[in-house]
Amino acid sequence: MAEDDTRKLINRFEELASRADKLGFPQETKFLNLAEQNVLQTRFFPVPYFLFGGYPGAERRIAVFGLEEAQAGESGYSAPIVCVAIAPAARKFSDELTHRDFLGSLMALGITREVLGDIIIQDNTGYLFCLDSIADYVTENLEEVKHTTVRCARCEPPRAAANEPEPISAVIASERLDAMIAAVYRVSREEARLLIEKGLVYIDGRLAVKPAVTLKEDALVTVRGKGRFRFLGVERETKKQKLRVRVTVY
Repeated sequence: MAEDDTRKLINRFEELASRADKLGFPQETKFLNLAEQNVLQTRFFPVPYFLFGGYPGAERRIAVFGLEEAQAGESGYSAPIVCVAIAPAARKFSDELTHRDFLGSLMALGITREVLGDIIIQDNTGYLFCLDSIADYVTENLEEVKHTTVRCARCEPPRAAANEPEPISAVIASERLDAMIAAVYRVSREEARLLIEKGLVYIDGRLAVKPAVTLKEDALVTVRGKGRFRFLGVERETKKQKLRVRVTVY
């Protein structure tokens, strides 16, 4: 990010945190990408905050100042994020739609990226997580994706988002980040290190800079271009003195 953009972003975070502190009421950002989440997590604020994208494992998330995540449900707070289903009107004649197709059609409506979260594709339907303030505009104006006529409606998140995927086991030499990435995505340790060095890996929204960093339980790792996984912890040591771990891959 450019220095001016970073400064403006920090100012905005500080403004929202200060407002939440004075008013005693949660204040939210718009959706943040990974670089913006990284900037957020390098700062100290006078109030607690948490990141939320509408479902577990979301990449694009809003920051909510003035609450801890564990307090959100008890306080009755509801994040201003909704899910919109974008479905072909006639599935038999629809194109095979991709993430790029859905996002391109949304941006063509003049919508800015910061009000749009993740898009999950299931059964050729795009499930868009977006700010509540833009949802009606999407449902009323998005009529075509690629060359396919679509119908849009607010909906509950799809199963793929509402439920955590089943955990899987992996065998690794150590709990180092590069070893974990190599095991999950079946690449060499050298390739994993290169991904980290290129700035493509984030841990809980923070840029990872050291291949040797040890992952903590429940850490969410994002590898740009490959996906995300959550480290659930070590199950046991194998006879060959390696570690069998559990991960959830999104």
